Amino acid sequence: MNEFSLKYGCNPNQKPARIYMADGSELPVEILNGRPGYINFLDAFNSWQLVKEIKTATGFAAATSFKHVSPTSAAIGKKLPMDLKKSCFVDDIEGLDDSPLACAYARARGTDRMSSFGDWIALSGECDEVTARIIAREVSDGIIAPAYSPKALEILKTKRKGGYNIVRIDPSFVPDEIERKQVFGVTFEQGRNNFRIDRALLGNIVTANRDLPEEKAVDLIIALITLKYTQSNSVCFSTDGQAIGVGAGQQSRIHCTRLAATKADLWHLRRHEKVLSLRFAENVGRPEKNNIIDLYLSDTPEEVLGDDVWRANFAVRPEPFTREEKEAYLKQISGVSLGSDAFFPFSDNIERAAKSGVTYVAEPGGSVRDDAVIAAADAHNMVMAFTGMRLFHH
Repeated sequence: MNEFSLKYGCNPNQKPARIYMADGSELPVEILNGRPGYINFLDAFNSWQLVKEIKTATGFAAATSFKHVSPTSAAIGKKLPMDLKKSCFVDDIEGLDDSPLACAYARARGTDRMSSFGDWIALSGECDEVTARIIAREVSDGIIAPAYSPKALEILKTKRKGGYNIVRIDPSFVPDEIERKQVFGVTFEQGRNNFRIDRALLGNIVTANRDLPEEKAVDLIIALITLKYTQSNSVCFSTDGQAIGVGAGQQSRIHCTRLAATKADLWHLRRHEKVLSLRFAENVGRPEKNNIIDLYLSDTPEEVLGDDVWRANFAVRPEPFTREEKEAYLKQISGVSLGSDAFFPFSDNIERAAKSGVTYVAEPGGSVRDDAVIAAADAHNMVMAFTGMRLFHH
């Protein structure tokens, strides 16, 4: 198959639409189920590159959850502690600890569950039954992977009344070195971004603190590869083998940092006992739980705790999670890693990152204010590496 017709492009009025190989060769994908759309394939090809590169760079199985051409998270296949299993709604999944891919996807999906609603999934290896069972109960548009076990394929084909999009990618496919696209009838051409992100990229540490443990280097690598496939400007927070906050597509870098930090803070707060012990009303579904938790942790918790509404959300009315309690909890957080797809132009990014427990930073460097940024990192005893490489993605 060298061409696949699509129902429409980004929007229903954008017809005709298709994907095809300009040289007439075979497409590197096989559609096993469903009928993926234009945006689905944009997500599929970007997300596949992300997990393939993380697997190559770290040696771990990798998964990502994509929405609108940016990852909500990416993760490697490390086992989840019990509080994280509960936070990710996977504490009841049998065999989870025995499947690195399932652990990776459970982490990725559980990071920013509101953003992941209706996600596109990419897996670095064969989708197994355990991973499929997690996917089966989440609202998702489709998946791309190099292979599927027979049982996993059987499970996934039951989603969306049999219409779930399942794509198999040829893992050996290598695209042309030159890539092209059209905007307003004008063809753009550039060399493909083949830049390799690995441990060697983190060698230029510019801060007084130069202690970069291997597991933190892995976190920085995950953050940087995630940024490589995130709409710019972008900043990514990571820890324990996963991206925990992605700030994508902002015009100002400090807004990227604030957005990513807010998401990372929410990821930490979801693991607090007050959240894990919430007793929801019997008729509350999984997606609704995400919305309720988000409001419970917001500055307007009365929207779900008020006298007139709490019974619709909870079986037992929970105690408020006060701002003071949340701030005290977050102050205990440290060891978080941060990557940026371009240099920090001001030290305010470092100051905001420090409030969310960031200890390790990787950014390109090259700003006229690098000295001020380094001084701010030193003031917080951070370890910061200048990579020398920008990772813009549009």
